[in-house]
Amino acid sequence: MQVEPFLQARRSFVVGVAAVVPLVACAVLSLFRDSVANTNAALGLVLVVVAAAATGIRAAGVVAALSSAVWFDFFLTQPYHHFVITDRADIETAVLLLILGVAVSEIALWGRRQQGRASREQGYLDGVLTTAATVGAGRISSGALIDQVCEQIVDVLQIDRCRFDRGTEPVLATLDDQGTVTYDGHPFNVDRSGLPIDAEIALAVRSGGMVHGRFLLTAATRIVRPSLEQLRVAGALADQVGAALAASGHHDRRPPGNARASMN
Repeated sequence: MQVEPFLQARRSFVVGVAAVVPLVACAVLSLFRDSVANTNAALGLVLVVVAAAATGIRAAGVVAALSSAVWFDFFLTQPYHHFVITDRADIETAVLLLILGVAVSEIALWGRRQQGRASREQGYLDGVLTTAATVGAGRISSGALIDQVCEQIVDVLQIDRCRFDRGTEPVLATLDDQGTVTYDGHPFNVDRSGLPIDAEIALAVRSGGMVHGRFLLTAATRIVRPSLEQLRVAGALADQVGAALAASGHHDRRPPGNARASMN
């Protein structure tokens, strides 16, 4: 079982625990006020915030930071058991605890996002390498390869459908193997606007300067903004199909023109 989906499914419970744990920790630390400096207690509470942020739920990290600052004030600063701080050093410690807690939460979440991105990119690379190995070994027909690559492109770009077409009719939108999208002859900003939703996007299948067909991509039901790396992976997959079609001389065991893939 993957930890993050498990925790995300119990988001309310995780946020609730993030609010309660600093309360318990401060109550316990209050029993040792004479032997534990407030700065050390604050550092211990930062660890609680880090643990909350490590769940991948931003609200949990922020709530843990707020709860830590509040209960630090209540249990560990004079006058005790009042939401009042009279000592300037304790005020600074509480404010720094809150700021540091939120900052640590954001850093932890950024790290998780980077880790997730690296994992996805590795998955994309593995897909290209697997396809290349399949093409090189000649273990699959061109039609089956086209179906497989269609499915991979749908998965990589998170689009609705992909189909292979031998036609050469002009289309409104295109995607090249460098990840550049054009619309009506002009560069199209995918980061800002997402992939075009009102037209199929043609991704040419080439090998040795020859065009052997194209994938027509549909992203009509929602706005998707694949990264440049994802767009380039789609181009690399199309190139593998081009190499296979060039090697087979366009002869196939079944008509690839009907090859389709859809996102579930």
